[in-house]
Amino acid sequence: MRCQPGFFLPVRVLSRLFRRRFLEELDQAHRVGRLQFFGEDAALANAQAFAQWLAPLRACEWVVYAKRPFAGPAAVLNYLSRYTHRVAISNRRLLAFDERGVTFRWKDYRATGKARYKAMTLAVDEFIRRFLLHVLPTGFHRIRHYGLLANASRREHLAQARELLQVTPAVEAPSPPQTSTSIVPPTFICPHCGAAMRVVETFTRGQSIRAPPPLRAAA
Repeated sequence: MRCQPGFFLPVRVLSRLFRRRFLEELDQAHRVGRLQFFGEDAALANAQAFAQWLAPLRACEWVVYAKRPFAGPAAVLNYLSRYTHRVAISNRRLLAFDERGVTFRWKDYRATGKARYKAMTLAVDEFIRRFLLHVLPTGFHRIRHYGLLANASRREHLAQARELLQVTPAVEAPSPPQTSTSIVPPTFICPHCGAAMRVVETFTRGQSIRAPPPLRAAA
């Protein structure tokens, strides 16, 4: 089967080859006990049930996508940094917030030139809903370190690496003695009422925020 002009491989052949190889490896992993199933999927631990579950996947067409490789490690880091160190939408893309909702700029990849950049207005609740889809659940992290920088044993691994490389760790300067705290004048004055900001509580880095105190009943 010939591929279309501009394509490196025939897409249909590549799709079916990938489907066969993927399902073969998945079936092999099931037979040697490398797959585990829990909850409502526990029945798939049975070989016959697992084979029946895979049967529809062998009949449908799979979608594969092949593209040119990245131009070196620097291009890979440049690509990944867009997703690891940015939020769902930057402030410069926010255009307006009024009675209609939130208006922001978005990019239509199907268009070309200046027509690619368009504006969209969403209701506030819908905008917040879409924004929260990009917020990771509790316990998930955008960046995980492995090897020497893994959080579980980072101190021990780095100390061992310094010992093997015969590198003397830098000596930290002693911290100055803590002096008694004195009353510090307020640094923020409300422009409306003229009152100074009152610090209710200070949170340290990584500390979870507790719920607000219950409202007192009026006397």
